[in-house]
Amino acid sequence: MNDLACPLPPVEDRTVQLAHGGGGVMMHRLLERVIFPALGVGGAGVGPPHDGAVFTAGGARLAFTTDSYVIRPRFFPGGDIGSLAVHGTLNDLAMCGARPLCLSVGLILEEGLPMEELRRAMESLKRASSEAGISIVTGDTKVVDRGNGDGLFVNTSGIGIIEHDLDIGPASIREGDAILLSGDIGRHGVAVLAAREGLAFETAIRSDSAPLHEPVLALLRAGIPVHCLRDLTRGGLAAGLKELARDSGFTVRIRESDIAVEPQVRGACEMLGLDPLHVANEGRMVVVLPAEAADEAIAVLRRFPVSENAARIGCALAGQNGRVVLESIVGTCRVVELPLGEPLPRIC
Repeated sequence: MNDLACPLPPVEDRTVQLAHGGGGVMMHRLLERVIFPALGVGGAGVGPPHDGAVFTAGGARLAFTTDSYVIRPRFFPGGDIGSLAVHGTLNDLAMCGARPLCLSVGLILEEGLPMEELRRAMESLKRASSEAGISIVTGDTKVVDRGNGDGLFVNTSGIGIIEHDLDIGPASIREGDAILLSGDIGRHGVAVLAAREGLAFETAIRSDSAPLHEPVLALLRAGIPVHCLRDLTRGGLAAGLKELARDSGFTVRIRESDIAVEPQVRGACEMLGLDPLHVANEGRMVVVLPAEAADEAIAVLRRFPVSENAARIGCALAGQNGRVVLESIVGTCRVVELPLGEPLPRIC
């Protein structure tokens, strides 16, 4: 996988600087130019943005993360805003290599929200946390006037404990590392879009929303030297890999033929003018690790339903200004870029 079947495209002068959070170029510019500087993110002594913060307290290494969910519609094939909030926060902790301990839940309700919708979302949230074996230990609820919200916004925060000595993040990526993908891509974004727009397909496309902490913890318990993890939410596989390439300084090379996309999802993307690489997922991740550990890691991942189709899709190469290069099915290479805006708004 280290040898390219075609030459890399020439380096261009323009580069797009990214910050974690996924999405299009405009979102990244907002984060980098306004929000991160105001909060001191990325300053001296602060590492690149990640899925969560890792710190030490009382001799323990902990991970902390928070996320807000504003999806529309609130209920879609394969999930809803309640289960999505749990899965998304558990996955952010998992990407730090942490075992989730507990969650908090904050709710913003708009006056007029049907009580049955609220009850249904809360039951789903509780069910998702119970199935994952994680407790919800605190929370808050606010009600805003009619017209000043969008029905229901959910914020979840999570704390996890790190029980190993690995430093999991872009700085640990090394030349020649293998890049694994835990499953097919694009299902979440297409499922949400279909529900929102009333699109009918021959077979209903279901979101991949699911927790990833169990396969991640299994990798770590097996002693596999994981270098980096990234879940592929807003902005999809393209955004996740662009972030890793930018923050590590390596070029990420991937093969289109190794990236699984369900035929229904590919057909929907072609019809709608979307690139599956840019479509959000809520139960998929990339794992970066030494090439010699790739086969063992794939065997571990395939023991879990959420990652049973894990595969090696690429590698990290030196130089080229931290780009993502895709080798197409026909053998040509192109640089993977991000759209200027959000191709699918309000999907997480």
